[in-house]
This record gives sequence, structure tokens and C-alpha cells, in this order.
Amino acid sequence: MAKVELDPLLIPKYVNQLFVPPVYKPVTVKDQKTGKEISHNYTITMSQFMQQILPKKFPKTTVWGFEGKVTDQKSGKTYYQHSSPGATIKAVKGIPVNVQWVNAITEQNLFAVDPTLHWANPNNMPMPEPPFLPYPEGYPLAQSPVPLVVHVHGAEVRSDSDGYPDSWFTAGEQKTGSTFTKSRYSYPNEQEAATLWYHDHTLGLTRLNVYAGLAGFYLINNPKDSSCDYLPSGEYDVPLVIQDRSFYDDGSLLYPSNGINPQLHPYWRPGFTGNTIMVNGRVWPNFKVEPRQYRFRLLNGSNSRIYKFKLSNNQSFTQISSDGGLLPQPVELKELLLSPAERADIIVDFSMLAAGEAIILENIANTPFPNGAPADPETVGQIMKFTVSDKCPVVPKKIPDKLNTIPKLIPNVLNTTVTLNVAVDATGLSELLLNGQMWHAPVSEEAIIGSTVEWEIVNMTNGAHPIHIHLIQFLIKNRQNYDSVKYAEEWTKLNGTPPLENPTVTLSPEPYLQGDPIEPPLNETGWKDTVLVMPNQVTRLLIRYAPQEAKEKDARPCVNLFPFDPSYGPGYVWHCHIIDHEDNDMMRPYKVVPCIGCDIQIDKLK
Repeated sequence: MAKVELDPLLIPKYVNQLFVPPVYKPVTVKDQKTGKEISHNYTITMSQFMQQILPKKFPKTTVWGFEGKVTDQKSGKTYYQHSSPGATIKAVKGIPVNVQWVNAITEQNLFAVDPTLHWANPNNMPMPEPPFLPYPEGYPLAQSPVPLVVHVHGAEVRSDSDGYPDSWFTAGEQKTGSTFTKSRYSYPNEQEAATLWYHDHTLGLTRLNVYAGLAGFYLINNPKDSSCDYLPSGEYDVPLVIQDRSFYDDGSLLYPSNGINPQLHPYWRPGFTGNTIMVNGRVWPNFKVEPRQYRFRLLNGSNSRIYKFKLSNNQSFTQISSDGGLLPQPVELKELLLSPAERADIIVDFSMLAAGEAIILENIANTPFPNGAPADPETVGQIMKFTVSDKCPVVPKKIPDKLNTIPKLIPNVLNTTVTLNVAVDATGLSELLLNGQMWHAPVSEEAIIGSTVEWEIVNMTNGAHPIHIHLIQFLIKNRQNYDSVKYAEEWTKLNGTPPLENPTVTLSPEPYLQGDPIEPPLNETGWKDTVLVMPNQVTRLLIRYAPQEAKEKDARPCVNLFPFDPSYGPGYVWHCHIIDHEDNDMMRPYKVVPCIGCDIQIDKLK
């Protein structure tokens, strides 16, 4: 019998209680003489299991998630648990974390793997020719074994621990990708305290593996940061990953297996948004809060959906942190826009609300953003409910006026101009690209160790794209409108129609700019690793290939200040974090290089 899609209006809201992921318990390695903690070590396994995502009157859902030894934050008990999202890794600034990642998924992929994309392809199956086979059945050689590799998003880490898309491995590491060297990854944690997250990053399969459930929080804490004394902590510091999902009536996850251009790619589509909202692995949960301040670490963990959050009572809240750590100062907001992979730590004060009062966290973003349809207020316009308990109110602490000092980044090498492109053939949309190039084209972005560069990202598409750059945190300089029609005409004259088979000829957007530069809003003036690049705009970033906390006088080209060699290993990537786009083919490799041959670029700038 064919499965039937579950009507989201039949799912009762706020019956589920919020699941707060437990914290992984590390094996702590100490110096035998001094007692100093040398590292925190973990073994974390990826596996398939059943989980109650929908309210209990509905069947459980088969998911992929993470399992390992965890500690319950309230009782202090230690036990072994699997969950999706996975348990939280709580790292301490200055103490390295080592994770042995284990792929224990021996089942076939939960969704249709499209073998016409650039993908991991562990069986080295030949690319099928049209007419393509419908799924299910489809292509069994593409469905199993399942390749996986984990990326800690936002981490300053050597590239052989970064989860490079071709560093995947199957269960038992029986088959591995072309850049695979190890599955035990090391994270130095020398960067600022921040809300990071981990997720699968396998070439051509990320959208499927993350949708199946492979994601979790990675929090770096700094016990020496005095501002933490004024911020909610412990059970009042709550991570929230917001994701959209659709379901069949048997409780299973629904992900489409019919592509928008089935003559070219039988199953791939450039974006899928679910018709329900899931928070921490539970659909439309309720969270019972005390009348006091809470810190919520918001993560947009959706594949494609962009959210604009607001509280139903129109109450303001305070953002204190962005992707890479604390903002320079707290920013009071009534609405907050977050694209996939972006994070924002916000303070919400419930102390003035009466016992039993409820507030809905709402979503008012259009989908696709910015020009799509409004969010349905009966379904995806609602995220979760906060219900105030009858405990005594706690007077809120004043958040410090200054939270962080952000260095001034001054470029010391030539600017880099890159483009976001759509490739269309006779049958329709074929792929989305960066610089008009496909994933496998030769590396075109080389970053000089220690340098600071201004990137101009020219969005030549009609949609908004969250662009993520691995290894570093950057600063947003500004955005500026431009004449996208004239620029596209000239760019195509110079380069031809994407995908290109030749190196991209750079075209400066300078003659096509319109109006004045638009400064970033205050809540985007901190460290970022993902930026929403809007259509008809040039987005400028200041990128320094040095640690976040490097002193301005020390960071200069040819000087490596990282606690590792970033030129070692397979290299890094930059990509769109609408991961349906990333999988075909909106991702490019980049290399960090020593200073050999770079002095010409530096001299030209001078």
C-alpha cells in the first residue's frame, strides 16, 4: 500500500515537551604531574534507530543520529544514549577535543540517492543514462553502503579533521573517499567561546544525511570570560535547533524522490521545505519556563528554509552572540532573520509574565526567501511554545553594555571577486555554481597564510544564499545593490555560459554598483562563518586567515598563527548552506598556501 503524506493540520501542537539534548561525557586525559587537563576524548557513533518525533499518538520515526556516553545535566547520571539531534559536545576553550567518529549505518539510505550528481559513489557505479529509473527501486548500488563524514561547522581546525566532502567512510571503514586519512578528528578549541554545530558533510549526500538526522551542537565555553557571570547558565542556557520536516502517515520522514528536472537529475531538486517545524527532534514542542531570563542558542538547522523569528506577544529580546561568538554589544530586537547554518544566542526575559501565560515563537519569513509565499500561520508560521510556570520570578541581571572587542581587519592582499551562478540547459535548471565552476574543477581560490582579504560576493541568481567558508570566522563589511542584468551580460561575454570549462575571468562589480554601501545591522557586526547573500547585491566580507584572537599587529601575510598548519591536508571548502544547492554543485574547494609566489600580490596592493 502506498504511503500517504501526513497533513500537518492533523498534528496537535505543543503536546510534545521540548527535548534538551544531554551532554556527551568525555574521557579526560590529564598530565600526571600537574593534573592539568590535556584533552577531552570521545567516541561518537552514527546509527539508525526509531525516535518519537511526532506526538505519541503517532508512530515513531526512523532516523539517523548519534550515540555515545552522556551525562544528564540535572541528575548527573551517566548512560549510553542515541538521539537526533545528537548529544551536545561541550568543549572548553584551550582544551583540545578528540573525537573518534564511527559509521555504524549498515542499512541503505533512507531517501533516493541521485547518482547523476557529483557524489561520494562508494561502489564506483557508472553514471546512469536516461530514461532514469523511478524510486523506489531506483539504483540499489547508490543506496548502499552509506558514506558519512562529520564537519564541525565554525571550527578552527586542520583540514584533515574538517570533514572534507571526499573524506567519507562507510561502515567499518570498508570503503573510503579519495581524501580519507583518518576518522579520529582533533579540534584545538583555541577560538572564542561560541555556539558551533556538527553535521554530515558527504559529497553529494549532505542534504539527505542531515535531513535523516545527522546534526548536533558543539559548544565552546570560556570559564575565564567575565561576561558569562551576567548571562543565564546551566538549565537556563538552552540550545534550540530548528528544522522543517514532512512526514508520511506511518511516521516516516518524507523527502521527495522526483526531481524538478528528471531528464537530467532524476531525484535532485534545488530546494525542499517541510510542512512541519521540529525543534530539537520534536515537532512543535512546548517548553515550560520559569519567570526569569533564559539564554537560547538558536541554530537554523534546516536544509533550505530561512526563518524570521518573532515572539507572539511582540516582546523584544536581546541578541548577544552570532556564529563565531559574542557580539561587540547586546542588540535589542523584535525580529531575527536566520538562514541555514546561522546561529544567534538570544536572551528572553519571562520574569514579567504571569503563571500559565504562553508565548509562541513565530516564523514570518517568506519561502523561498525573500520573494516566496508567506509562512502559513497554522503550520510553519509557528515554531514552539513557551509556557510560564508558577515559580517565583527572578529579577533579570543587566547584560553588560560591552560584550566583546572585535579587531579591525584591514586587507593586505588583493581583493577577491566571486560569483553565485545558475546553470541552465535545454531541459531546465541543471545545477547551481560558484564562479561558474563545478566542484571538480581545479582550485581557483588560494588563501595566503596570515593574510587579510576582502571578498566581494556577486549574487547573479534570483534567490538568497547563505554562504559558509570553512576554517575561519569573518566580518561583514557591507552590502551594495548593483545592476545585475548588465553585469550578467558582460560576465557571460567574458566567460561563456556556466558550467565553465575554462578558468573564470574575474569581472569587477565596480562599474555596475548602485546607491551607497549598506552597513551590516548591529547584530551582524560580530564574527560570522555564514552570511546571507541577497539577490541583486554585492556582499563584501573581510576575511583573515589567522585565528580569531590573533592580535592585529601579529597577523600579516606569510605568518601562520594557527596552532596547526592550515596548508596541510586536503584543504577546505566554501559553499552555499542551502544544502540542496551545495550537493549540486554550489561548493568549491579552496587551499591555504604558504607565501611562495605571493609577494607579487602583496606588492601590487602596496
